Amino acid sequence: MTTILSIQSSVAYGHVGNSAATFPLMRMGVEVYPVLTVHFSNHTGYGQWRGPLLSAADVTEVITGIDERGALDRVEAVLSGYQGGEDVGAAILDAVALVKTRNPAAVYCCDPVMGDVGRGFFVRPGIPELMRDTVVPAAQIITPNQFELEYLTGRSTGTLAEVLAAADTARALGPETVLVTSVVHDQAAEGTIDMLAVTGEGAWSVTTPLLPRTFTGAGDLTAATFLASLLATGSVETAVGRTAAVVYGVLKTTVESGLSELQLVAAQDEIASPTTTFEVRRLR
Repeated sequence: MTTILSIQSSVAYGHVGNSAATFPLMRMGVEVYPVLTVHFSNHTGYGQWRGPLLSAADVTEVITGIDERGALDRVEAVLSGYQGGEDVGAAILDAVALVKTRNPAAVYCCDPVMGDVGRGFFVRPGIPELMRDTVVPAAQIITPNQFELEYLTGRSTGTLAEVLAAADTARALGPETVLVTSVVHDQAAEGTIDMLAVTGEGAWSVTTPLLPRTFTGAGDLTAATFLASLLATGSVETAVGRTAAVVYGVLKTTVESGLSELQLVAAQDEIASPTTTFEVRRLR
């Protein structure tokens, strides 16, 4: 059974961070060790929230306790998302190093959460530089959105060729596999959005309908699904196709519900066995 150590934020109400990743991973048959970096009442997009921001020492303590159970030996991947401060980022990298000591075959998947098109950066000053210069180079898999890819690489991504070139530049920073989410480019049909996966062996793209709203937590769901699918199949092509199908199924269910938060429970069958599949196109 695949086991993932997921170090992310958590909310009691709604689904972002570990609250968007843990249940879907379990529904896909993955064992998850969730380690929380914050425990808020709800995501910060509401403008008001309550609850504690955990310290880097707290994060390290929890991981040390897991290690004392001998459980890190079974971890095949570490997954991280939003990092509230540089000290937490350092604690996550320490955890990655520890896991790789226990299991040298383990990989690190980093969702470099920093910002988005139309919103700009929404993380604390210093975090983007930390991601670009320290965290991303330590990862084997990264899942930036188009805005984050442009920041990491300093490259424009207005055309499909430019997206691919930027992904290659991101790979040159260290990661073997780059999944670019929420991609809009010059060759895209109106009302669609793309997801691109790039490795040293090739590049693949999936196009899905663009649903008429934004979704908080969708990136967290995407990163978790892609990592689990890649670990299960060993195929980037298969993983990007399955990720697009799962995420579209969840988002479509959410739109149909009329509710603001991701409807993970209502869409749990879409997570386990998506009803809509999309063509995966090899770009090179």
